[in-house]
Amino acid sequence: MTPIRVLIADDHPIVRDGLRGMLTAEPDFEVVGEAADGAEALALVESLSPDVVLMDLRMPGVGGLEAIQALAERRSPTRVLVLTTYDSDRDVLPALGAGATGYLLKDAPRPVLLQAIRAASRGETVLAPSVATRLVADLRSPAQEQLSDRELEVLTLIAQGETNRGAATRLFISEATVKTHLLHIYAKLDVGDRAAAVATAYERGLLGPRSG
Repeated sequence: MTPIRVLIADDHPIVRDGLRGMLTAEPDFEVVGEAADGAEALALVESLSPDVVLMDLRMPGVGGLEAIQALAERRSPTRVLVLTTYDSDRDVLPALGAGATGYLLKDAPRPVLLQAIRAASRGETVLAPSVATRLVADLRSPAQEQLSDRELEVLTLIAQGETNRGAATRLFISEATVKTHLLHIYAKLDVGDRAAAVATAYERGLLGPRSG
């Protein structure tokens, strides 16, 4: 059997060492290289042509997402299995949309990770249970109904700390209209109050990055 050639891309040496030790103990894996950031991963994919890259997302310089996008643009046959500690919509959706074959969390049990790498090498999509649950919930949720431009304006002002009256003044609409927009926002995001609406909107990437 030809071993599955794996490249490990993670900025933490201890993580890389642990993954290398795990994989080299298995007869059907060969670790062909290690990268500390996305730029190094791209260069090694080019020179080593691994079957699978275990890609962390948040690395200094060129991150994992940028590397995944670059590989997709190059039409690289190498599969990317994201291995990270983050499972928010802001991380999961862009990574899968950019072309990642799978998405696992670093606390995945060893057998799950090994099977995921094997599946990824075959081009099969592999998702952490929490990620799969969130994606299914998103598909079934009213949150998939798009917020209107005005609702986004209202929500942005609320996220900035404006009261209903303050938002109404800045948007040149009545306070009652702001309240109506908020009710529509709550329904679309499936939440019950302002704080939850703001938190959910950030999680789903509807609002820009938090300041500070």
